[in-house]
Amino acid sequence: MDTVTILAITAIVIVLIFDYTNGFHDAANIIAPMIASRAMTPVQAVVLVATFEFLGPLLGGTAVANTIGKFINISDVPAVLSVAVVMCGVFGAIFWNILTWWYGIPSSSSHALVGGLVGAVIAAVGSSSVVWGFTELATKGQMTGVTKVLLSLIVSPLLGFWVGFLIMRLLSMVLAGAKPSANKPLRKIQFITAGALAFSHGANDAQKSMGIITLVLVLGHFIDEFVVPFWVILACATVITLGILSGGWRIVKTVGFAIFKLRPIHAVSAQLTSALVIFGASALGAPVSTTHVVSSSIMGIGSSERPKAVRWSKARDIASTWIITIPGSGLVGALTYYVIAFTGVAG
Repeated sequence: MDTVTILAITAIVIVLIFDYTNGFHDAANIIAPMIASRAMTPVQAVVLVATFEFLGPLLGGTAVANTIGKFINISDVPAVLSVAVVMCGVFGAIFWNILTWWYGIPSSSSHALVGGLVGAVIAAVGSSSVVWGFTELATKGQMTGVTKVLLSLIVSPLLGFWVGFLIMRLLSMVLAGAKPSANKPLRKIQFITAGALAFSHGANDAQKSMGIITLVLVLGHFIDEFVVPFWVILACATVITLGILSGGWRIVKTVGFAIFKLRPIHAVSAQLTSALVIFGASALGAPVSTTHVVSSSIMGIGSSERPKAVRWSKARDIASTWIITIPGSGLVGALTYYVIAFTGVAG
């Protein structure tokens, strides 16, 4: 087995590990509203979410995978180096996911992946090999490369906040004067809204890993063009679902209880808001952060009802983590590349 094949296999394994950490890291974002509003037991919530999470990548298309797989351009460098660079970038994302999970901080796996890859590419071959997309946006109005990824990640939480705010206002008007018994059907509705959110998460987040694995296959000359093979779709769907099943219970407490006290009406609003935003992004091929969307929707919902009840200090903590995720994971990706370059693995 030659060096390229060994590196490619290693890189694919590392991407699947990232996919797994993405699952257990983001599980809390989907599960937390159900647990906090007492709509389901933890076991019921995990089983429901895992089922729809698995279906998302299988039925959700590959538009996001195409975006993620094409924001770095290192096809003109030797295969050994290019595959090694991708491997280092994904390792940076994994490190950041585990670090923030350990401290119960709902950071963005998407930000971590972008930062890790950009950091490794810049360290290895320079910033010119990153498809920034700034020029295309300024001259042609086209969103490509890192610009498309970053704009998606910035705009989506803003949409989450304001869509959540409006949906909460609408539901409050519809249910004005409702008796406490209305909580029972609201809890049942969560079986639908939570399923929709899990499906949309799988359709968006698993595609990020699908895009990177396909990129590895192209860089290693195992396939001729960027077309996601079915076995890659199936593998990523399976692994992210296993991650969901393992749960991210440290982060459940933050999302479900530390931002705003969720009742059934809030949970339905948060799930519906997040599913709508993520579905829309997936259709446009825009990678978004479920963490950002769910957290910001809860803030919007809380602001709609009782702004003073929102724990803005926790929101600030989460926001600061969002800001440092890309440079933090980028630094890890770059350092990882320097380590393997020192050992001579990357030539």
